[in-house]
Amino acid sequence: MVIFGKEITDERLAEIFLELQNKKVHNINLVSPTPYVKNIIKAIDIARANGLSIPVVYNTNSYENIETIKMLNGYVNVYLPDLKYFDDTTSINYSKVPNYFDVSTNAIKEMIKQVGTPKFDDNGIIKSGVIVRHLVLPNHLTESKKIFDWIKRNLPKDIYVSVMAQYFPTYKAKEIEKINRKLTKREYELVCSMIQDIEYGYIQDLEDFEEEYVPNFDLSGV
Repeated sequence: MVIFGKEITDERLAEIFLELQNKKVHNINLVSPTPYVKNIIKAIDIARANGLSIPVVYNTNSYENIETIKMLNGYVNVYLPDLKYFDDTTSINYSKVPNYFDVSTNAIKEMIKQVGTPKFDDNGIIKSGVIVRHLVLPNHLTESKKIFDWIKRNLPKDIYVSVMAQYFPTYKAKEIEKINRKLTKREYELVCSMIQDIEYGYIQDLEDFEEEYVPNFDLSGV
């Protein structure tokens, strides 16, 4: 097994937060951070004691223990939760996670309880709140519709939804017939027509360069 990464201390993580702030970034964006929540909390405490003032963003797949999200109350300003799957069969087949929808929607409700719906500064940069993201999968438009319908029925009217078209098959997904390709233009047009009743949010352009969304994990800045 190949292990890639670099171990750092809580104190070093706090230093990284402050280094990023000094570079004039808009926020600290924590991507898939769940296994390190206790370390992140300690690092935020250290960094805030030393002048960290920009928002902290928690970027998550939403399959979160509700107690974990409650621990983050007061530490996270912006939550970016995914709402990937509606049907349990889909979440188990593709991500091996049972009860994904129930677990994720409960977590999202707790996030909204903590930070509310999005608030922006004069330049349109988010300062606090929740933006719910949905990655559209090929051959799963019915599932997307169910997710949008749930959002309309259960979340605040001023919630923001980000509809993403960047899916492309990689690793074992290339071997699964239903998701072994990118979205077609027609599929995405149909999905975009489903969200007319959602007042706020973003629709990602359908492009040919989705692979560019995958960052280069070269450990720079660590």
